[in-house]
Amino acid sequence: MLTIGQLAATAGVTVRAVRHYHHVGLLPEPERDASGYRRYSAQAAVDLIRIKTLADAGVPLARIDALLHAQPGEFAAAVTDIDAELQHKIDQLTENRRRIAALAGGESLVLPAEVVAILDRMRSLGVSERRVQLERDSWILMQAVEPRAIPQRIRDKNAALDDPETTRLYRTCDESVDWNPHDPRLDQLIDDLDAWKIRHEKDTGRTGHLKLVFSRISEEPSPAWQRIVEALSYRAERRRAAGQES
Repeated sequence: MLTIGQLAATAGVTVRAVRHYHHVGLLPEPERDASGYRRYSAQAAVDLIRIKTLADAGVPLARIDALLHAQPGEFAAAVTDIDAELQHKIDQLTENRRRIAALAGGESLVLPAEVVAILDRMRSLGVSERRVQLERDSWILMQAVEPRAIPQRIRDKNAALDDPETTRLYRTCDESVDWNPHDPRLDQLIDDLDAWKIRHEKDTGRTGHLKLVFSRISEEPSPAWQRIVEALSYRAERRRAAGQES
């Protein structure tokens, strides 16, 4: 027979916990012996271990009481159900951990790996983080509005980034966002962009190149970029007028 201290130590709980289980009716409190001590049987130790294990697993005390009085087959089936519930919780926690870890990735939360690779490639080419973030936002919007266009856009973007002249002009446009609109470097950039556009705008296989350089440039609140857009539009209009006259 066991004293309350020995019983508690056997189950890995405190004496206070044993008394609590007495109080809520989960563990019967034995009568005192002739010496005035309460003595517990081996079955009490088994029941207490079951109570602690089930309580640690989150099983409500009312259900624990029912299980302690269940037949062996019923108890075994209940244990199987509890194990399945615990596995479901583990799976949920594992998924939550994965999503929490992914928060550090930012872009990978909402964009395919191929798009994240494009954004990283832009960074490696020296494109500013501000421009990369604009690019990221456009991908997110496209994925929400026109998801079927994503695969072709990925191919176009990678093809454009494979072209050295395109990436050079892209980096220069990115750098020019903060230039003074009267900076003489803009004159050369406008000439280069105009010549590049003439070379590529008739080539339908290079549409991704055009989008890479000119996408969103007209939307930016940059005086330098506004000058680029106006100059290129003026030159294009003059070419169209000349073509009509001829």
